[in-house]
Amino acid sequence: MKKTLVGVLAAAMLFTGAGTVMAAPAGNVQKQLDGLTKEHGFPAALGTTTETNGRATAYTSGTAELGKRTPVPKNGQVRAGSNTKAFVAVAVMQLVAEKKVELDKPINHYLPGAVKDDRITVRQLLNHTSGLANYTGYLGLEKFEEVRHRYFEPRELLDVGNANPVTNEPGEKFKYSNTNYVLLGLLVQKVTGRPVAEVVENRVIKKAGLKDTYWPGVGDETIRGKHPKGYSKTGNGIEDVTEMDPSWGWAAGQIISTTKDLNSFYRALLKGELVPQAQVQEMQKTVDTAGEMWPGARYGLGIASSPLSCGGVSWGHGGDIHGFETRGGVTESGRAFTIAVTALPGTFQDTPEEAGKAHDAVLATVDAALCGAK
Repeated sequence: MKKTLVGVLAAAMLFTGAGTVMAAPAGNVQKQLDGLTKEHGFPAALGTTTETNGRATAYTSGTAELGKRTPVPKNGQVRAGSNTKAFVAVAVMQLVAEKKVELDKPINHYLPGAVKDDRITVRQLLNHTSGLANYTGYLGLEKFEEVRHRYFEPRELLDVGNANPVTNEPGEKFKYSNTNYVLLGLLVQKVTGRPVAEVVENRVIKKAGLKDTYWPGVGDETIRGKHPKGYSKTGNGIEDVTEMDPSWGWAAGQIISTTKDLNSFYRALLKGELVPQAQVQEMQKTVDTAGEMWPGARYGLGIASSPLSCGGVSWGHGGDIHGFETRGGVTESGRAFTIAVTALPGTFQDTPEEAGKAHDAVLATVDAALCGAK
């Protein structure tokens, strides 16, 4: 196996589910984070547990900057990658609740000629069963240094997706594709008449009361608040890639957030505070991910369920983007945990096996925290 996990992640970029489900390891959450930095090589790890009563506890480990002993800011901002999809899905489901969008209508009804196949529906975009090619596999992200500061128009991303072969018939099976959420971003803009970033800001971020979450504006390559640096393998070696143009992620992965805010977002979503419960229930209608994600994971409309070693499931999403990986979720009782590490698995690990173990350790940390580790 020549390809490292970071190479696999780059191909699927913004989110991947490669890995296995591990039983909750012994020890507390802090020990789990320390294991990620000391044993698995991540520069920094940040996590937040939110109890059912809303009390939040932040954890950090490692260094915010390689080669220095720089404290990792508690609840620091990170690039949240494909967690963006859950925010966009909420905006779509709000429009569904307002009867401005129908889940089972073709996307071409709202965006004439957007895709070649008139059968592809809004629901199939939301749950990744459209069969559309994943544009991120064709952008040259494996040579990130060449596109890191390039601006991409949303329609350009869609054109790349449309120009490449479909993976399956509409509705046939789950196949993760960022192209689906570019279309959903364009749908939100068409129906509301406003930029999707503004819609998500006003309808989702503000409604959920999130203080440290935002959608970067055009040309904004920075992370505004306190944050650790993110690292990635490029043609130049391992680089600090904290600053980049995230336009290639757009509605599939552009948002910046914190582990605490992500907990608050998913808790508010499941409690019916962002969309009516009827729409929450629609979002929780899942499809089998058939080996595309970790064992037992199922994908709904912009959110996924993951089995817990202590029984039951958690709901969330997760995200991978150069420099950062986030994982987490909220249980049906309302306990939430999100973790962020400051590199994709495979960046600081020497073999695919070590990269896989590092990714599994991230998932196991989430499981431990959600199953009650303090």
